[in-house]
Amino acid sequence: MTDIPTLRFRPNKSPARVMFGFPWVYSDDVVLDRRTKKIPAGTFVKVQTNDKQDIALVTFNGESKITGRVMDMNVDAVIDTAWIVAKLKHAASLREQFYAEPFYRLIHAEADGLPGVIIDRFGDAFVIQPNASWAENMISEITDALEQVFAPKIILKNASGRSRTLEGLDTDTVFIKGNVDAPIPVSMNGATYMADLTGGQKTGLFFDQRENHAFAAKLSKGGTMLDIFSHVGGFSLAALAAGATSALAVDSSQPALDLAIAGADASGFAKTFDTRKGDAFDTMAALAEEGATFDVVVCDPPAFAPSKPALDRGLRAYEKAAKMAAKLVKPGGYLVVCSCSHAADMTKFRKSSLVGMGKAGRTGQIIHTGGPGVDHPVHPHLAESSYLKSIFLRLD
Repeated sequence: MTDIPTLRFRPNKSPARVMFGFPWVYSDDVVLDRRTKKIPAGTFVKVQTNDKQDIALVTFNGESKITGRVMDMNVDAVIDTAWIVAKLKHAASLREQFYAEPFYRLIHAEADGLPGVIIDRFGDAFVIQPNASWAENMISEITDALEQVFAPKIILKNASGRSRTLEGLDTDTVFIKGNVDAPIPVSMNGATYMADLTGGQKTGLFFDQRENHAFAAKLSKGGTMLDIFSHVGGFSLAALAAGATSALAVDSSQPALDLAIAGADASGFAKTFDTRKGDAFDTMAALAEEGATFDVVVCDPPAFAPSKPALDRGLRAYEKAAKMAAKLVKPGGYLVVCSCSHAADMTKFRKSSLVGMGKAGRTGQIIHTGGPGVDHPVHPHLAESSYLKSIFLRLD
C-alpha cells in the first residue's frame, strides 16, 4: 500500500457528501487526466479535496461512471486479508444474531463495507460474486479470509451478472474450493428450499424475501395461495409450512419449478403443492377464465424497471400485474405485490400497483409494507441498496 496514486476533486465539485459517508465518487467529480486514466482498474487510490486534503481510500476504475468506491475513510488503511477478516466477522455477528441456521447473505456489498462484493452462505458452502475490479484482483485474499473465519468446505466464484460486464470482468464461474453437483437443502420459515448454486438464478436462492415470505405465510394459514413468478417456491412453501391448505406455484422456468417440487417433497408438502409452467400473465388470464380464486395471491416478478430508461414501461407492467392478480383474490383475501427494481421507488411502485388494483374493480387496505431481510442491510447514504419493496393488501 505504498506509493498510492492520488485523485482530486474538481474545484467546482464539493466533496462533502463523500466526507460524510456517501460511498461513491463519480467520474465528473474528479480530475481525470492522462495520468489518472493510466491507473489500472481495481487500484487503491487516495482521493483528496482540490486543496489536497485527504478524504478517503477508494478503489479506482477510470472506465466506470463510478470512478471511486470508498474502501476506508482512513487513507493509510492497509487492504489485506486481515482487513477483510474484520469485515467478515462484523457482518457475521449481525446475521448470527437473527438467524439460527447458517443460511443468509453474509456480505451485501457497500452496506457491509466491501464495495461490489456479494457473498451468500449456504451452510458450509459460500458463493462469492466479486462484481468490482478490486475484488477480482483480491479474490485470493477474500478466499483466505473466508477460510480463517468459517473454514468452508465449498467456495464458488459466481461470475454471472451485468455488474461484472460493466466492470470489464470475465464471466467464468469456477469452484475455488470443493465442488457440488446437486442442489443444497436450505431451511427457512419451516420449509426446505433447494438452492442450485451453479445452475440457478443469482447465487442459487433469494434470501432477501425471507421476512416477506414469513408475513405472507401468516396470512395463508388455513387458506389457498397462488404464487406468481414463484422461482423455487419462496412464498408458496413458506405458506404450506404455516398451514395453508394448498399452494399453486407459477413460473416460466421448468428447472425452477423442479427445484420447487423437490423442496415441497423434502418438506412433506407434495400432496398440497402444485405447479404450472408458463408466462405469468398468460397463466393469470387462464386462471381467471377458469373462475379460479385464492385466499392469498402473491406476484413477485423479476425487475420490470431495472434502470431509469425502463421505468415507465416497468411501472405499466407492475400495474398490469396487480390488475390481473387482484382479480384472482377472494373477497376478504390478500394480495401481495413485490418489486426488486432499483429505478422504481416505493412511491411509484405503490401508485402503479394501486391503480392496477382499482382497474380490477377491487378496493382494499394496505396492511403491511416490507423490504429486504436484515441480511441485506441498506447503506444509509445509498438509496440504490434499498431495492426490494413488498405491499400487502387486504381486498374487499
